[in-house]
Amino acid sequence: MALTLNTAPSLRLSSIQANRVRFHSTLSPVSVSFSRRRLSVVAAETDANEVKSQAPDKAPASGGSSFNQLLGIKGAAQETNKWKIRLQLTKPVTWPPLVWGVVCGAAASGNFHWNFEDVAKSIACMLMSGPFLTGYTQTINDWYDREIDAINEPYRPIPSGAISENEVITQIWVLLLGGLGLAGLLDVWAGHDFPIVFYLALGGSLLSYIYSAPPLKLKQNGWIGNFALGASYISLPWWAGQALFGTLTPDIVVLTLLYSIAGLGIAIVNDFKSIEGDRAMGLQSLPVAFGAETAKWICVGAIDITQLSVAGYLLGAGKPYYALALLALIAPQIFFQFKYFLKDPVKYDVKYQASAQPFLVLGLLVTALATSH
Repeated sequence: MALTLNTAPSLRLSSIQANRVRFHSTLSPVSVSFSRRRLSVVAAETDANEVKSQAPDKAPASGGSSFNQLLGIKGAAQETNKWKIRLQLTKPVTWPPLVWGVVCGAAASGNFHWNFEDVAKSIACMLMSGPFLTGYTQTINDWYDREIDAINEPYRPIPSGAISENEVITQIWVLLLGGLGLAGLLDVWAGHDFPIVFYLALGGSLLSYIYSAPPLKLKQNGWIGNFALGASYISLPWWAGQALFGTLTPDIVVLTLLYSIAGLGIAIVNDFKSIEGDRAMGLQSLPVAFGAETAKWICVGAIDITQLSVAGYLLGAGKPYYALALLALIAPQIFFQFKYFLKDPVKYDVKYQASAQPFLVLGLLVTALATSH
């Protein structure tokens, strides 16, 4: 996920603190020019103690949820505890898909056994994929998104000044090196001649870096950025789990990359809440490029057509029962799309994801089990 983090621009968070009141009072008319001023702040070293932990003045709502704060989702309570803020930056709510991806990879390998060693290996792989490398991805994304967050979510830890620059950079490095180190240990543990898990982790880390960081900043393009995100959440952990317990084959690579198109659709769901900031910063997310009405149909189309295609593949491969099981899991997703997402993708994004995504991830496991036989 990141190879050259020392290129991250230094920005005095005390300057952000000083500008918060002025920014809040003139948000609509000067959002672009404000970001220009922010970018022109002279780089300087910041002492970790220079910015004291404090609760943001513009919380999303009074009496926010402490649970939401720990998960790293909107509606979070104001917090001053640095370790809780660090956890918030890693967005634990985003870890389960990666953990599940490892489960699917292990299942697809056909070589996982319910003994102590294999369970321990799988847990270590989940820690690498979830808390370490996903935590790294989310932290570095928040770092490079601090100017957009100052528009969309100014109460978040970095733009609000609740955590200092040096503390954020340290967290990025600790999570990255911890994840890569754990990947290397897994290769040794599995007896690999070629350190495939390490290289998968390294490739995923680089992908995460270029997704968030200039000059490439893949997220500036709604198609490329969201597909990269989908591949990171579906393909990479699956590959790691399968490589750890078996052999990663070309047909699995193709199948999981196809499934990543559904991941593209899931990623679009999160773009609707950031339309204002994305437009102001020149990011061509799909809701910005096509409008919210068209983008929401692109979103559900990517999710549904991909899964229907995989069901067709399983049927053609002589696995009708797995295909029927996958179709049964697609049906409730379509129901919740009409019930929540297509009505209002901003208002109901959390409800939709909480209702529909469990069926999608179960479909991933069905597909994995089908490929293991």
